[in-house]
Amino acid sequence: MNFQKPNYITFPSLWSIVLVLGSLLGCNVEDQEPVIEEPVVEEVPVVEVPPPPAGMVLIPAGEFDMGSNDGHSDEQPVHKVYTDAFYMDETEVSNLNFKRFVLANPQWQKTRIPEALHDGRYLADWDENSYPVGEANHPVVSVNWYAAMAYAGWAGKRLPTEAEWEKASRGGVDQGAPWENVLDSSKANYGENIGSSTTVGRYPANGYGLYDMAGNVWEWCLDAYDENFYFSSPVRNPLSDVNTIVNLDLIVNDYTKIKSYRVFRGGSWTSDPDDLLASSRSFLEPERALLDVGFRCVKDVTH
Repeated sequence: MNFQKPNYITFPSLWSIVLVLGSLLGCNVEDQEPVIEEPVVEEVPVVEVPPPPAGMVLIPAGEFDMGSNDGHSDEQPVHKVYTDAFYMDETEVSNLNFKRFVLANPQWQKTRIPEALHDGRYLADWDENSYPVGEANHPVVSVNWYAAMAYAGWAGKRLPTEAEWEKASRGGVDQGAPWENVLDSSKANYGENIGSSTTVGRYPANGYGLYDMAGNVWEWCLDAYDENFYFSSPVRNPLSDVNTIVNLDLIVNDYTKIKSYRVFRGGSWTSDPDDLLASSRSFLEPERALLDVGFRCVKDVTH
């Protein structure tokens, strides 16, 4: 049986049609470059940070180099740290503000504080509930870590972590101190140049607008002292004793039972220049109170 081959109808290709149409319209289609559409980039919403509360300044989120390879062994190694944004008190807590606290919280008054929470030198320069005459705006001193924690909670704030404190002390620039490594008695209260503390805010502010981050009085931090913490410190929001600030409640909720050494920073009116460097670290038992140790507070930024 013979089969006939079917007759297929052949259609021109689409590209052939385009070429013909282009020729008829006077266009050389082969020379035309294909049109590439630009990708649509979605705008990232800008998160507005609320203005700082009265008496505080904003320390923006970001990374900085923490520590010093030229300092003591507990300041090493230099390592990258990122902190979330936070607010910090412009000045150290004054005698006047601490008096308001003890009047509102009698259990923290000089004659009422539980024995387990002090070493006998708490508010040593006060006469019961009265600070030294003429020193309302001097930083409160002879205040231990427990009392600093209590004040911060009462004020709706907290103590700064070591990382937050050091970042703030550097003033937003990569330097060891607010005076750009040229220190004299016009820039800070140190080395017993005056012989006592001075009113808060007397010396020039650093790049963030913070006063007395170097000298005047030492300042308590939240962290437990760990000389080797920098070797294992997490990059984001480190907090010795509980690793990161995510675990902050483990300290705050039961702070009166803590017995480990706590960090204080910044040097004081009695200190040598090296103690005033942003990277310098010191530590003390939480119940101890000294005549040149005070504090300032920070507050988390909430959107």
